[in-house]
Amino acid sequence: METYRAIVSKRDTRTLSPDPFPEETVHKILQAGRMAGSAKNAQPVRLIAVTDAEMKAKIAACGNFTPHLPGAALVVVIVLVPEFGVVGTPFTLFRGPFDAGRCAQNMMLTAHDMGIASCPATLHNEEAARDVLGLPEGHYAINTIAFGYPSGIHDTNSGGAPRVGLEDYVHWQRW
Repeated sequence: METYRAIVSKRDTRTLSPDPFPEETVHKILQAGRMAGSAKNAQPVRLIAVTDAEMKAKIAACGNFTPHLPGAALVVVIVLVPEFGVVGTPFTLFRGPFDAGRCAQNMMLTAHDMGIASCPATLHNEEAARDVLGLPEGHYAINTIAFGYPSGIHDTNSGGAPRVGLEDYVHWQRW
């Protein structure tokens, strides 16, 4: 799929099939996340890939808008690790979340290209997520992405409010 077409056609889908993917497909999705760039090549992102039904339900309990996670074939948790060489900094406040977003978008667009739907979600209860996932000190599970083949009814965000027009979205030179 051409890149621009992939970007403008991808929609978040919450109704997912639990049917598993081939191992090669999972590998490609995870590899796409790993290959995302990061500021100063700090690589502050790590991934936890989850296919176990009980574990997906436990992860879903850590978010406020995550009922779609247990029904997904694959759930990937995005973890920010402490920045290397910076003592006392839990994660890079300015770079880490941006780099995590780059990783997430790479994985979701790669999945979309292979006919796999996805939907990101926030893990609002940080302490519960840390406990469920067994994260080391200073690591933060901030987001998760559910992946699955679209099942039946296509529940996407495309039925919501229309996108803001480009003329209102982009300002030139100054606000």
